Amino acid sequence: MQLRIVIFFLTAFIYTNCSFSQEKIKKATTKMSESEKINPAFSRNASEKVDMKDEDWKNALTPEQYYIARQKGTERPWSSKFEKFEEKGTYYCAACGNTLFRSNTKFDSGCGWPSFFEPVTKSSLIYLVDNSLGMKRTEVECGRCKAHLGHVFNDGPPPTGLRYCINGVILGFEKGDNK
Repeated sequence: MQLRIVIFFLTAFIYTNCSFSQEKIKKATTKMSESEKINPAFSRNASEKVDMKDEDWKNALTPEQYYIARQKGTERPWSSKFEKFEEKGTYYCAACGNTLFRSNTKFDSGCGWPSFFEPVTKSSLIYLVDNSLGMKRTEVECGRCKAHLGHVFNDGPPPTGLRYCINGVILGFEKGDNK
């Protein structure tokens, strides 16, 4: 609640004292979630690698996002708003804004998490060997901020045969076409 009050007064100050157009400010603030507004690493346009201290991540992310992204957690299956989500657009890392997947690569795998068969670019993700829980898997992290996203498996649909099983808590979404 206090954050909303601060944002309200800050926005009012900007509207009355800055040379920015009110329309640009309105568009910028309505597209971002509360956690994105207070996150210094978040940018939908930046490409440089993010190197933040753990304490800064705790302050920038929601507790759920922090658990998934920085502590390599997993959300409960079938709990993500993006699992059955069918809007057209782009999925991005909720921790830093890095573009990850297009909606035309999303499919219903039945596994309980949002699934994709291909990232936007090879550099969108980092691949790591994960031998935890007595299994050999491939972990995927955000290519910009190294947030844990989920895992990739070799049981996906054509054309790649891959299934990127991603925690929806660490995803953001921007409506648009699939170019």
